[in-house]
Amino acid sequence: MNMPSLTRRQQEIYEYLLTHLHEFPHPPTLNELCDALGLSSRGSLHKQLQALIKEGLIEPMNNQRRGVRLVQTATDDIDPDVNELPLYGRIAAGQPIEAVSTPETITVPPPLRTENPCYVLEVKGDSMIEEGILDGDWVVIEQRDNARNGEIVVALVDGEEATLKRIEQQDGKVILHPANSAMQPMSFLPEQVQIQGVLVGQMRSYH
Repeated sequence: MNMPSLTRRQQEIYEYLLTHLHEFPHPPTLNELCDALGLSSRGSLHKQLQALIKEGLIEPMNNQRRGVRLVQTATDDIDPDVNELPLYGRIAAGQPIEAVSTPETITVPPPLRTENPCYVLEVKGDSMIEEGILDGDWVVIEQRDNARNGEIVVALVDGEEATLKRIEQQDGKVILHPANSAMQPMSFLPEQVQIQGVLVGQMRSYH
């Protein structure tokens, strides 16, 4: 099955709807959803919702069916275990720290993952903030040992410490780029860096 092509903001909104829509006494209006998400622009939210409608994830809004509603097939007959991914601890978006393996799992909506094996890490630090990846976010990682230049990867450095960075692979070196203008890229020999996965999704709590 092909996964919908969503921007990070659209993924955040869809994840919020999947998790919190049942908390509203009725399908929320754009204004109510703006307030709940902490957004200031009703027009910007409407544009994002139109993209979700186009992807078949929420129902079209009209005068007869007011409010934002998820398409029923997006939530019906889903086995909860299918959406559980392993949570492998924290990963640095600053200087590398160890990503500690834990026995926990976390629910991940299907649009935020791929059909390949995936896992989740909690972001620690602020070196990827200019990509909209904030301290405390959860990132969904497709498990693989290769990546294209420009992808955001989990890189294991010297076999000990893992970090989340945008990768640049050149002859004789690998450069891990932060997304924070106050920080410098880190350069390593190719044998020092092992790719452990590529970013495919992101989740955030608004509590």
